[in-house]
Amino acid sequence: MTLKGKKVLITGADGFIGSHLTEHLLELGCDVRAFVYYNSFNSWGWLETLTSEKKNALDVFAGDVRDPHGVKEATKNVDVIFHLAALIGIPFSYHSPDSYIDTNVKGTMNVLQAAKTGNVERVIVTSTSEVYGTACYVPIDEKHPLQGQSPYSATKIAADKLAESFYRSFETPVVIARPFNTFGPRQSARAIIPTIITQILGGKDELLLGSLTPRRDLNYVSDICSGFVALAQADNVLGKEINMCSQTDISIEELAQLIAKKIGKDVHIQTDSQRIRPEKSEVDRLLGSRVLMKELTGWEPVMTLEEGLEKTIEWFSHKENRDRYKHDIYNV
Repeated sequence: MTLKGKKVLITGADGFIGSHLTEHLLELGCDVRAFVYYNSFNSWGWLETLTSEKKNALDVFAGDVRDPHGVKEATKNVDVIFHLAALIGIPFSYHSPDSYIDTNVKGTMNVLQAAKTGNVERVIVTSTSEVYGTACYVPIDEKHPLQGQSPYSATKIAADKLAESFYRSFETPVVIARPFNTFGPRQSARAIIPTIITQILGGKDELLLGSLTPRRDLNYVSDICSGFVALAQADNVLGKEINMCSQTDISIEELAQLIAKKIGKDVHIQTDSQRIRPEKSEVDRLLGSRVLMKELTGWEPVMTLEEGLEKTIEWFSHKENRDRYKHDIYNV
């Protein structure tokens, strides 16, 4: 299947990855319906930063994935659904787990139900590497055990299994995309790379971070967007859960020092206790295998970690972008 000319729906289009995917699909010639979270400010989130030409090309649908009626309305006459809408902050999931059930589990159910009753050709459900928990072995392939080490990861496991059940029970054309840690411009302040960059560019010589030993498989957002497209167009991926990853990892301490070096500043790292996850909830290592993804789609990342960091730092170096972030507080 080719996406050019298709009517595609992106839930969570107003978010970090969703806004980049929206741009990517517009550039591919798709007719894009952007599902954004309804709010009283009529804000389209990160889509507000797109050019007027791109915004005018969008069919924007303001709603809430927790509402089955709105979701069903949004999926009318759609060929392909990219389901990215989710609550993703792990610390906030300790505080408000019910909201994660409603958004991540029930929201995914609403999308699957709408796809089941409609005439949708493909549904790409967005998973996360957090479903694996701390690596039992590396590289982590799709056969690795699933471990709910936070309420967030538990709800994403549930959403993935719902997607699998709809494929098996109703032949809903579902594929589960499992990106490992994604970074780039527009990423939430609660993520590690924006946390490090904004603190340094904000003039801090002493970085406040959580645990420094966890290792992560980091992927630039444009590579993840091309991965989504590859999964939407491939013929042999239905019913499968598929990793998208770099197959390399780096520790948080090494990452912080690398970013500081690229910015040209010497920093001292101090552990901030409020940023530490509960011991049994911390994911110590994520290092993925992309063997299946390459075998099924031919996809491989093209951006190196250092190139991606340079692009991200450059974006944050613009004051108008950095001013959107509260670097002087802990963003849960």
